[in-house]
Amino acid sequence: MKKLIFSTFIIAVLFSCKKNENADQLENQTNTENIDSTSQAMTIESDVASMKVVNQEELSNLISNKKNDTIYVTNFFATWCPPCMREIPDFVDKMKELKGKPVKFTFVSVDARDDWSSKVSDFADEYGLKENIVLFDASTISPDYFTKITKTWDGGSIPFTVIKKGDKEIENVGMMSKEDLDAKLNSFK
Repeated sequence: MKKLIFSTFIIAVLFSCKKNENADQLENQTNTENIDSTSQAMTIESDVASMKVVNQEELSNLISNKKNDTIYVTNFFATWCPPCMREIPDFVDKMKELKGKPVKFTFVSVDARDDWSSKVSDFADEYGLKENIVLFDASTISPDYFTKITKTWDGGSIPFTVIKKGDKEIENVGMMSKEDLDAKLNSFK
């Protein structure tokens, strides 16, 4: 019986030493991950430097009514969203057509932060939209955030576009064709 108790004690001591060793390894791994996260954050910041990151308050201000003659077109998209990717070329064409007119296009990326420096940055380069894209980390918001800042959208599907001029507002959930975009913009004239 003494041998059994002594053997159990020895095994317990050995396993507890192993746990401390694992804890040290885990601490070292965590420190390495923190360093990697910091360098990754720095890379993301440098890759997306020409695109603005907005928080909830800044996004709310971005889509709020403005008392001037400018038409504000704000499109919520993600690079993983096929309907978003199909409609954006029409928006880009419309931007070129209306260049110099009082129309401002803003594209709000709701892609994951990990995709900002790769997929979103590449997409912005491809379409020449770096100055028109803002980055929004939608993973950090409350579920009712979008219902507070829009009339018809709950944030559950994209694309979503809001077009505003003064107090007039049109919201569109889902993909817009070129003809839909033209008609909505023409309604502000």
